[in-house]
This record gives sequence, structure tokens and C-alpha cells, in this order.
Amino acid sequence: MQPQIEIFSQGEEVLTGQTVDTNAAWLSQKLVDMGFVVKRHTTVGDNLADLKSLLKEVSLRADCCICTGGLGPTQDDLTAQAVTEAFERPLQLDAIALQQIEEYFSRRKRVMVDANRKQAFFPQGSERIDNEWGTAPGFSVQQNRCWFVFVPGVPYEMKSMFNETIAAILLQRFSLQPDKLVTLRSVGIGESDLQEKLNTIHLPESVQLSFRAGADEVQTKLLFPATTEPQQVKILVNRLVDSIGDYVFAVDNLDERQGGLVDVIDQLMQQGQYRLAVQETASQGLIAAKCIAKPWLVASAFSQSLAHVADKWGVHINEGDYLSTAESCAHKIQQQEATHLVLVQLYRGSTQQFQQKTQTIVLYNLLLTPDGIRSSEFTVAGPVKRKQNQAAILALDLLRRYLQNR
Repeated sequence: MQPQIEIFSQGEEVLTGQTVDTNAAWLSQKLVDMGFVVKRHTTVGDNLADLKSLLKEVSLRADCCICTGGLGPTQDDLTAQAVTEAFERPLQLDAIALQQIEEYFSRRKRVMVDANRKQAFFPQGSERIDNEWGTAPGFSVQQNRCWFVFVPGVPYEMKSMFNETIAAILLQRFSLQPDKLVTLRSVGIGESDLQEKLNTIHLPESVQLSFRAGADEVQTKLLFPATTEPQQVKILVNRLVDSIGDYVFAVDNLDERQGGLVDVIDQLMQQGQYRLAVQETASQGLIAAKCIAKPWLVASAFSQSLAHVADKWGVHINEGDYLSTAESCAHKIQQQEATHLVLVQLYRGSTQQFQQKTQTIVLYNLLLTPDGIRSSEFTVAGPVKRKQNQAAILALDLLRRYLQNR
């Protein structure tokens, strides 16, 4: 049986939303990958009674708990005191911890105030977890069923301590068999359509299917038990990919991580030694921003309107055929930039339609390649930023489809 773990975060700033708790999300991903079952995320303010109550509850129901925050030098940092009172473990000075804190200030030529001594006191029976990245050492303690780990709330310090020390201890203390999570990443298709395509495929009861929609892609997630044979995983994943079709641009963790849309394009562009020039309209420079520092993107231009594009490249606007206008632009750009590929994006709709979330625009994407012309057409709705982002993603996906299918 997989060990059960909880995460709790301390701090009034986290509880009230002044600080976003990125620690819990980061820890959850790490712990699930290791083979834990994450049962709860809990946030507690700077209240001693609440902290003590939660610690007692968790000690009886979880195998492990990682607690972030509350290890600072000020009066609202209550973690060590809460552990002391909840579990009747008096605070004791850790001389090595005090020395480490003093050295931290000495290296920075700063004076350590008395308040920092508080950070060197740990509950009786606990073990120190060194912090080479800040002033607050962590500590761990076994109480009832649960092994508690207490670390600072500063994300950089917490992550460094977890990666350098805590992860290795977890692997020693617990028998872990991580489930296998395979993620199908797709563009141009929504969750409901994905579900419809997969309804005819029988999944074993042991395999969990879920979806996650984001601004740039929709992910179809398959969680296989650790005992599943690799060949069975491949067979089922390939059936799902075949059913979804070429909306799928990457499959993560089947053999390796392939990454996001731009990661996939980057690999294919470098393999083919291609060069690309782009003319943007609706995406308003976002294609270039998503491909920042990629060596194969040699030129990118943005124009607010179709008329501006036509004037810039000296082409005639064919109101009834936007793609022919885009093709004329693409040939002019290719002559000027001498690239293998040219991506031109135009859209039909006024500036007012673009700005209003209740209005739609029609996107026209055209890719000029050594093998001929590829094109796509989409209707996009929503707020300005959604239209902009969709315009960039759908244009890049046209490029991706050419590179993967040629």
C-alpha cells in the first residue's frame, strides 16, 4: 500500500491570499512522482491553537507530513512552539544549528540579532535538517504514525532542502512504488471532444483517466498502477493517440518527456536545420515571444491590420480570399529573408471585434514550405488575451503538424 502524505502551510499571508502557496503544488508533484498518495493540502494562519490541533490530527492519520513556513525569527513564527506543546517535547538548543546561523550572518558581514537564536531551538527528539540557503534550519520528528518534516516557507530554500536532503531520506524511510503517469498533450481540440473520441476505448478499472485544460493545450492524463507491464502501457496509450489523431503533439513519460508545443517544434526545426520567418497580426508578437532565443526564428514582424500587411509587402488584398493574400505575402517574405519556411497569419474582423469578448474573429494561417502550401482556418472568441494566445498557438500548431507529418 502506498504511504499517505499530507502538506500543510503556515502563515497568515498564505491564508489570506497575500502570498500564493506555490510550495504545496511543487511538493505535490514531487511526492506523487516518488510514489506517495497526497491526501490533503491544509493552510493554517499564525494561530498556536490551530497549529497544535492540526499537528495532533495529522500525527494519527498520515504516514508523513511536510510542513512549510513558521520557522523564522519573529513572534508570528510558531511552528517549533506548536510542535513542543502539541507533543510535549520541550525546546532544546541545537549548538550546530546556532553555529550555522551565526556563520550565515558572518559570511555576509551582517550582525546577527538575538531574535535569530530562536531558530536554533528544536523540539526534543527531533533531527536537524541543514539549510545552506537561508537562516532557518529545518527539523524532522516522528510522532505516533507520522514522520513530520518542517522546512522554511521561502520557496528557494524549501526546494533546495528537499532536493538536496529530504528526498533521499524519504526514499530510505518509505517503500515507494510510483505509479506511471502518461500525458497526451494536444492542441485544437477541447475536453468534451477528447472525451467523445475516447468513449469507445475500454480502460481497465485500475487506470485513471483525467483531463486538464490550459491556455496553450489540453492534457489527457493516464495514471497506471506501478505493477502495470510497460508493453501494456504502450499498447493502451497508442490506441488513445490513434483515436485522438494528430491533435496530439506530444506524449510525455511513455519513453521520455517530450515537452510543450514549442519544445517539440524546436527539436524538429533543429533536426531538419530549418529557418523560419513569421508575419503576425492577431497574435501581436506572441509567436516570437513564445519562440524567444530559438536560433531557427530568423525574422518576425507584427502588423495591426491587413491593410498594414499589404502595404508593407506590396501585395493586393483579396477580400474574398485571405489565404491568397497570405500566400503573396509569404513569397515576398521568403525572397527577403531567404528562409526555408514562412508562417503568415491574417485575421478577418475589426479592431472592435478583436477587443470585445462577445465578438469573434476568423484566423487564417498559411505556411509556405519547400513542399508547397499548408493552411488552416479557425474562428476564435473570448477576451483579447485569449484571442491573442489562441492565434499564436494555432499558427504554431500548423508549423508543428507540417514538421511531424512530412
